[in-house]
Amino acid sequence: MVEVKPSGKILGARVEELDLSKPLSAEHFALIVRTMATHGVVCFPDQHLAAAALKSFAARFGTLEVNVAGTFQEPDIPEVMILSNIVENGRPIGMADAGQDWHTDMSYSKTIAFANVLYGIHIPRRNGRVLGNTEFLNMVAAYDDLPDDIKSRLKDATATHDFNKFWEKMRREKGSARPPLTEEQRRKKPPVSQPIFLKHPISGRMVLYANPGYAVRIDGMPEHESDELLEFLFQHQLQPKYKYAHEWSENDVLMWDDLVTLHNAVADYGATEHRLIKRCQVMADRVFDPNYLSGALQ
Repeated sequence: MVEVKPSGKILGARVEELDLSKPLSAEHFALIVRTMATHGVVCFPDQHLAAAALKSFAARFGTLEVNVAGTFQEPDIPEVMILSNIVENGRPIGMADAGQDWHTDMSYSKTIAFANVLYGIHIPRRNGRVLGNTEFLNMVAAYDDLPDDIKSRLKDATATHDFNKFWEKMRREKGSARPPLTEEQRRKKPPVSQPIFLKHPISGRMVLYANPGYAVRIDGMPEHESDELLEFLFQHQLQPKYKYAHEWSENDVLMWDDLVTLHNAVADYGATEHRLIKRCQVMADRVFDPNYLSGALQ
């Protein structure tokens, strides 16, 4: 029997006894969507998925992104991205995702992300301790705790998000081999503006939707004022009281709501401590459609 087990922490739940390699029933689909909106981060343990099955599961929730970088994708399945530090025959088999710092995927896109779906295949350990946790911050709780004057001041404000900000930060860290974005890649992902506060389409809760990875300025505000206010928001949302960490096990599928959370991959493992994760990125092209939601959540 499928069972939801909340973590008891600020984020996180486990959905047990659900085989994601099989087509989802309408009942189980609705259960997952509601659990995501409530708990932000959902783990499905003990899964055994081919890349095509991972894609099929993730695609139930929205259109899947093909990453603008265009590298380290599953052969013939570009919607499945490979995240890994493994090197074979002198060449990396995936994009390293360690130490990426706090961000929300696709806030730099006109169509933002709804969810990430990651499948853990190789998980590093050292002396019996699991390495490479994925950390999260709760942006519903962060919004709730903002001072009333900030909520009022930024009620209808937008911020510009830029993919290149995060990409360049990653290139500067730890001798990354990432190349600069090409002009063609920059044209595909120009800076975009997003509301600083979003209403979650399922829970109805307000979310703080400005993250240190991609947000570069508050639109229509003097630069110094924008810088100060963004720094305040970033420091506010990074408080430990909003944090939750997922400790991976092999064959975990981890799914999180990109509206509810920020996330960060912890870089505490070395080059010989192998990690292999496959990932799909679900776009928010359906979840904001009331007709889709009314049908999906009946």
